[in-house]
Amino acid sequence: MTTIFYETFPVAHLAFAGEWRLNYDHSWETRRSAFPVSLTMPLRSGPVGADRLLPWLANLLPETHLAEIGQRLKVSPQDIVGLLGHIGRDTAGALSIGEPRKPGIHLQPVPDAVALERILNELPAKPFLVGERGVSMSLAGVQEKLPVFVDEGGGISIPVDGTPSTHILKPDTRHLAGSVENEAFCLALASACGLEAADATIGVSGKRRYLLVKRYDRFTDVQGEIRRLHQEDLCQLTGHFPSQKYERSIAGGGVTLKMMFDAISDLVSPAERSKLLDAVIFNVLICNSDSHAKNYSILIGASGSAKLAPLYDLMCAAVYHQVDQSLPQGVAGRFTASDLQPADWQALADEAGLSGASTLRRVDELAELVSATCEDVAPQIAAIAADPTRVIEKVTHSIQKRCRRIQAQAKA
Repeated sequence: MTTIFYETFPVAHLAFAGEWRLNYDHSWETRRSAFPVSLTMPLRSGPVGADRLLPWLANLLPETHLAEIGQRLKVSPQDIVGLLGHIGRDTAGALSIGEPRKPGIHLQPVPDAVALERILNELPAKPFLVGERGVSMSLAGVQEKLPVFVDEGGGISIPVDGTPSTHILKPDTRHLAGSVENEAFCLALASACGLEAADATIGVSGKRRYLLVKRYDRFTDVQGEIRRLHQEDLCQLTGHFPSQKYERSIAGGGVTLKMMFDAISDLVSPAERSKLLDAVIFNVLICNSDSHAKNYSILIGASGSAKLAPLYDLMCAAVYHQVDQSLPQGVAGRFTASDLQPADWQALADEAGLSGASTLRRVDELAELVSATCEDVAPQIAAIAADPTRVIEKVTHSIQKRCRRIQAQAKA
């Protein structure tokens, strides 16, 4: 049996009897501050079967390097629960898999920029520093990344023994020039346009540049202790495996925008649909062709209260000609953003249960706002750590071009 913990409290137990099942711990269900593992697995609803459980668990694992991780841990890459039992003490959200958090703050400081550069260079061969003593952490996704602890003075450490990370460090991507500046710009642009987005800054270690993203699923309590907030992404909320995060997934049955809006309306709040709509429109406007279902999440509070999480993983793909530019989820069946017509936005509004006229107005408003705000944000990001690849200039041009096109099409 494998236990899921929140801090030191047992939340639920995973047991295998022909298939994996989850049962909530009775002491957790009776706590006033208790929250469900997933909104699809309510408290006091009885055992949860593998059909709901395994997709949720699989989305806590990285989508790449599972073979390398499994080889280092001597665990089959197909053994979802076994892998999480080793690397699941610091995941997306609030839960630890296998062992509780050790009380206090336990860190392995990164002594200097040379050491950090070495760690970043070794990440492909040693993802999440798997196998190091006390290190047990996992983040979903394809891009290289590392959960870290950043102290008040800006020092970076590797959290161990279940200590929560405070930031996600994302190194530059060698085949995507200026990826760090690109993402920093898009996140800052979202915030400047009034959308909630993760805070990020740029760092440099030797020849490596990186984005340091503050985790919105962490907070500091009145005692100064780092605590976790629970979240789940929209693959988890819609009951899909990571391989189904795109609508046209080769695995079949990929997540659609209608599924995402229905899940938000039914399980979170109908009022949150407008925030999701803004996020979808914004991702179209910034040419983000990787805004799939795992790149939208919800934050879960006590008794299952929930809201849409801040935006993250924002990047303009138009500046990379080797990257597929099609939309991850179709808008009324269209996957080419520049082809979107007023009828397509109205069809999306109908699917989401929103006003077609209001949706078209919002598309026009956001296109105007995003295009204008680019001019203010570009110098701010360039000033943080320069822009050696001049990607911000290219990103600004691509986004403004997309905004003009979307506005013209929406008014056609």
